[in-house]
Amino acid sequence: MIDFVNVKKAYPNGTMALKGVNLHIDDGEFIFIVGHSGAGKTTLMKLLLREEKPSSGKLVVGDYNLTEMSNFKVPYYRRELGVVFQDFRLFPKKTVYENVAFAMEVVGTPKKMIRRRVPAILNTVNLTGKQDSFPHEISGGEQQRVALARALANNPKVIIADEPTGNIDPRMSLEIMNLLVKINKLGKTVIVVTHDKDLVDYHKQRVVMLQEGYIIDDHVGGMFS
Repeated sequence: MIDFVNVKKAYPNGTMALKGVNLHIDDGEFIFIVGHSGAGKTTLMKLLLREEKPSSGKLVVGDYNLTEMSNFKVPYYRRELGVVFQDFRLFPKKTVYENVAFAMEVVGTPKKMIRRRVPAILNTVNLTGKQDSFPHEISGGEQQRVALARALANNPKVIIADEPTGNIDPRMSLEIMNLLVKINKLGKTVIVVTHDKDLVDYHKQRVVMLQEGYIIDDHVGGMFS
């Protein structure tokens, strides 16, 4: 469960990025966040990742009140999240297997569990047989699937995908989005920030539209239905 309650965010330069956002996301939902540049999407993501704190209002994710949470708890909170970025952010000198395993190593997962879990995750994102490849040896779409596998590594409750199809071709974009829908059906909450109207219209999920720091629309279906 994610709750934004009258959340406002002002930056030191005076920019008011969010102007009283109220948004409830149930466990297991799939939701698109859309809006033009400057609408507030990036700030919304930064608040969810606890890279920024609200200026006022309340933000709760599961058992965590992000408005009041101490910095000490932030790393533990972030283990509840899996994040996928537009630019993949893979380690170029690590193999596909090592990129996914690294996410588990940093939280102290036993090696035996890593050896069992990584192949299963790679199978989920259709990368069986690619575990020994390096990022430069696979396509952009495959690199994004590695990033998605890494986001799944620690079995998070929420997947946040920030423009996940921005650097890949339309066919691969559809494949990535289909994988996100598949992951959602496994019980994960999935939040996708995107500019891609065609993908939003194709998948007919819940769409929240931001404009100038406000939510101006919240419905199920295509972007302009």
